[in-house]
Amino acid sequence: MTDLQTPRLRLHAIDAAEGERIVGRRAEAGDAWADDYPFDGDVIGVSAFLRATAAHGDQRPFGHYRISRAADGLAIGGIGFKGQPDEGCVEVGYGLSPSARGHGYAAEALTALLNVATGHGLSRVIADTTHDNVASQRTLERAGFRHIGTDGDLRLYEVRLDAAP
Repeated sequence: MTDLQTPRLRLHAIDAAEGERIVGRRAEAGDAWADDYPFDGDVIGVSAFLRATAAHGDQRPFGHYRISRAADGLAIGGIGFKGQPDEGCVEVGYGLSPSARGHGYAAEALTALLNVATGHGLSRVIADTTHDNVASQRTLERAGFRHIGTDGDLRLYEVRLDAAP
């Protein structure tokens, strides 16, 4: 699986060994991490990826990606699919270290994942965020998602990949 490139980011599909380092917050030689990476959200997302990998094998390309800035190579967050596609649909989740927020990186990374989903013939990608996470809601909307409802304390979003713009 090749890495995904955007104008400002590199999304690297992690494997279980790298996932273990991230969850353990143990950088090794060659790991270039921002001072506040990984943050708690990274650990939660990568832990879910590791459980899925242990249960079902390699998740790529529908696994987890480490987000690094192209400018300095530092890891600043993560993004990934929450499981394998089901009936043409897949869920995504993402998070950035506090120092990387507010620069549009998450929307840029989401767009790269939407391209993966489109390239694999999927028709819909879904995501959710809490009602109070306005920044995440705006990120989803910038990446083309639309609000489709609520479920308890979550706002639900989707993007249809088969619809003409």
